[in-house]
Amino acid sequence: MNEARISETDLQAFVDGRLAEARRTEVEAELAANAELAARLEAYRAHSEALRATFQPVLEEPVPVRLLDATRPRRRGWAIAAAVLCTVLGGVAGWAISEATRSEAPLQRVAAPLPVSAAIAHAVYSPEVRPPVEVGADQEAHLVAWLSKRLGAPVRAPKLESVGYRLMGGRLLPSESGPVAHFMYQSDQGRRITLYVRTEAPDHGETAFRYADEGDVRVFYWVDRSFGYALSSADASRERLSEIANAVYRQLNP
Repeated sequence: MNEARISETDLQAFVDGRLAEARRTEVEAELAANAELAARLEAYRAHSEALRATFQPVLEEPVPVRLLDATRPRRRGWAIAAAVLCTVLGGVAGWAISEATRSEAPLQRVAAPLPVSAAIAHAVYSPEVRPPVEVGADQEAHLVAWLSKRLGAPVRAPKLESVGYRLMGGRLLPSESGPVAHFMYQSDQGRRITLYVRTEAPDHGETAFRYADEGDVRVFYWVDRSFGYALSSADASRERLSEIANAVYRQLNP
């Protein structure tokens, strides 16, 4: 056998563990005798592991209930999430690949901007009818203690009844920078907002609100010490969301 008889398809299938046993034995024999071919295979394997490390957090997310029933009509939340995701992935992935190519370094995991991650999470989870949250407000103490432990610092769920929203509960989400606390609130009219909390590099400048439109989702976000906060809504106006964001900030920083 020689290298010409081993195709790129053979090598890719070998790395993925999809090669038939008989063919696998032949490829292994050639790899043992051909250092150049073996080096190429190791490069494929390293690339595969890098991709897996980058996207594994997404694969580990629980499957939304609505996807388990293919007969249900697609909901608006997934359309919003898809639009945001397509725009952001193009920019972030292009930047990461450009930087890796320029420095001849391996592709590194790049955290999506805070408002983008928050908008995607809001678009995916806020339309859910059941269960909209992983742990309900009736177990708030357990929820807060659990999320605080996972994020490695005290996390709070602000009380927003004064601005017309009550806590529904929350969930733990993955992100490139670590675990995320995701709280959901609902008004008497059924409108929902979400508070996305993740660890961030400390902001040494003045803490200030920033605003972003991410598709149909409006986001007010800020960084305070080692946490990034983002309040998202697809229903509230910018002015209304600003009012709620100020109420959140006042409670987190009395």
